Amino acid sequence: MTNIPETGRTPRVQTRLVVIQILVLSLLGTLGGRLWYLQIREGAQYQKEASGNHVQQVVQPAVRGSILDARGVPLADNETRLVVSASRTDLLKQKDDGKAVLTKLAGVLGMRPQEVTQKVRLCDAKTPQPCWNGSPYQPIPITDEATPKQALQIRERSEDFPGITAEPEAVRSYPGPGKSNTAQVLGYLSPVTDDEVQQAKDTASPYLRSDMVGRSGLERQYDPALRGKAGVTRYEVDNLGRVIGKAKSDAAEPGSNLVTSIDARVQRVAEYELDKAMKAARQQYDKITGTNYKADSGAVVVMEAKTGRIVAMASAPTYDPNVWVGGISAKDYKALTGKNSDYPLLNRATQGQSAPGSTFKVVSTAAAVQAGYDFNGNYPCTSSYSVGGQVFKNFEGENFGPISLGKALEVSCDTVFYGLADSEWKRDGGINPKKGQPKDWFFKTAHQFGLGKRTGIDLPNEVTGRVPDRQWKLDYWKANKDTWCKSGKKNGTYVEKIFYENCLEGNKMREGDEINYSIGQGDTLLTPIQEAVIYGAISNGGTMYTPTIGKAIVSADGKHVSEIKPRSHGKLPITKATRDMMDEALAAVTTRGTAAWKFNGWPQNKIPLHAKTGTAEVYGKQTTSWLASYSKDYSVIMTISQAGTGSGASGEAVRNIYSAMYGVQADGSIDNKKALLPTPEKSLPKIQPDGTIAAPKIPGDPAKDQEKIAKEVAQQGGTTAPDDQQTPATTPSPTDNRNTRRRPRGRRGRGRTA
Repeated sequence: MTNIPETGRTPRVQTRLVVIQILVLSLLGTLGGRLWYLQIREGAQYQKEASGNHVQQVVQPAVRGSILDARGVPLADNETRLVVSASRTDLLKQKDDGKAVLTKLAGVLGMRPQEVTQKVRLCDAKTPQPCWNGSPYQPIPITDEATPKQALQIRERSEDFPGITAEPEAVRSYPGPGKSNTAQVLGYLSPVTDDEVQQAKDTASPYLRSDMVGRSGLERQYDPALRGKAGVTRYEVDNLGRVIGKAKSDAAEPGSNLVTSIDARVQRVAEYELDKAMKAARQQYDKITGTNYKADSGAVVVMEAKTGRIVAMASAPTYDPNVWVGGISAKDYKALTGKNSDYPLLNRATQGQSAPGSTFKVVSTAAAVQAGYDFNGNYPCTSSYSVGGQVFKNFEGENFGPISLGKALEVSCDTVFYGLADSEWKRDGGINPKKGQPKDWFFKTAHQFGLGKRTGIDLPNEVTGRVPDRQWKLDYWKANKDTWCKSGKKNGTYVEKIFYENCLEGNKMREGDEINYSIGQGDTLLTPIQEAVIYGAISNGGTMYTPTIGKAIVSADGKHVSEIKPRSHGKLPITKATRDMMDEALAAVTTRGTAAWKFNGWPQNKIPLHAKTGTAEVYGKQTTSWLASYSKDYSVIMTISQAGTGSGASGEAVRNIYSAMYGVQADGSIDNKKALLPTPEKSLPKIQPDGTIAAPKIPGDPAKDQEKIAKEVAQQGGTTAPDDQQTPATTPSPTDNRNTRRRPRGRRGRGRTA
């Protein structure tokens, strides 16, 4: 027998064995180290957490605080409803995990068995809504709309519905006093998410999984105060989840009440007038597009001029905030957020921004004065203004000759501001400024007016608007130049030509840019709340107040009241003399200027009104109506997208709002008994000894009462347009285009709109 030598094979085997031994020892060492870390180093911590697994919480939700108007009328409240709930612990004790009971319950409630079953399942990463996101040891609500008959049926046959309860509970409601809506201002509630629970874990106001939190509006802004503190009862349970004892109990603390500066009656009038104005605009013919105006959205702001407090804020389109109560349906959610919804959840008073048109001329007037131009100087109001082949026209070729800046505001003469802006552009060095910083008075002044940034109103998600100064143009050009250069054509369509020129010099301040900007066109964007602050400041002498809706936070027992004081954030960059002359010019707008035909018969000697009309052009859309106004007490701003001229679409509605507040009758007399708010509400509503807040009732419909007066005014010719400004619904004829211009294209001075 031949022996085969094993040399060369044995060392290889030995090497493998050594490697395996090292790996095994390493794994054992790692495992041992990990066991030491868990059992010795962190043993006490994990032992503490493990003991916590034997204690479960049942949450008693706190009663959410009410949101009240300035007189104590509830805008958001709680109402008692019959809530049917299921105990998941009791259901799981049954042989079929409670499926038979839930099916029987669905029959009583008129719901589908699957719908009820989904309500009691627990939420996790793989389980879509609907599901329960709270503790499995507390009752899970199935519906908050049970009828007394259904509740009685469940309670009388309790043996057939083990684990099911039907009890009265407090549920959020939005009563809409006096038929007011206030949806976008109030906001809505929805269940807290797991991410929010984790993020707020170590904050001063942590969430429980059962909490309902504010998602928008005041419900979100003041959520920590309104929410209160939920009660928690801790139960000891065994490893099967069975309750074996009660550990600790903390009582619920109700949320505080929020008193606002909103007046529900004025709010109703503002909403009604906005809706009526939009419907009226849709009956008017737009001779430019050859169709009736769309009037697809709008907003109204009524603000106290001397405090910044918001008396009314309306946004259209709107919605019923009660659709969120008890969980919104998929159908309703789609109606509020779908592509064809026109996004009613948006508050267009703070989140809607557009070119302000001629209402911006108060800023340009202040800029001209700061740049050294005499307010009472003579400036040519010609029919047109030409710049290098580009013609910028005044309305219908109007020519008022040499006029002052005050007269230019009164008649809304564009060419005066074209000339001033063009002169400043040239003084700053034109398209290629000289060394050194350009003065840029027109843009600097806008920033001094607080534009291009948020006003700071106590509502979430306010937008900033836009001042298209040199820095903005440079940043915008960098962000879009690739698209412009790729799509632009020298001899293409209107948009392609704009892209072509923007590609070449969109980073520079062109002559046409500054000219357009001076009348609130081009890339300029403002929000209604920004205009309310500006015109309110002109009214009060120059102080810009930060707008606020919250007026005071009152504890549930009424013992602690925290007032929210008015605060300012600056002064207008104008002297008292300039302000007074501007004030006089804006008063003339309502008596003999562009808004006079809508304010005919107004008692100007008793309640002086001041206004500025604006009609902003937006490329690809119909013109946007703006009317900015103020009295000694309030500033009122209205804007309607794709509705026509400032006075034509918004004038009558703004007049009616003032009439309602001051009690102005059809014949121009003043009836103080019918005045809703002749002076701003200064005091807080009366707090009763038990902590409740006294609330007066709102009889009837304030808007309907005002409608009667408005019809009488119209019959007397108070708001009837001149013959050349009447616009039938179907016949193409001239409109009240006091501030409307169609500017032809040009090279460097194109009349672009945003």
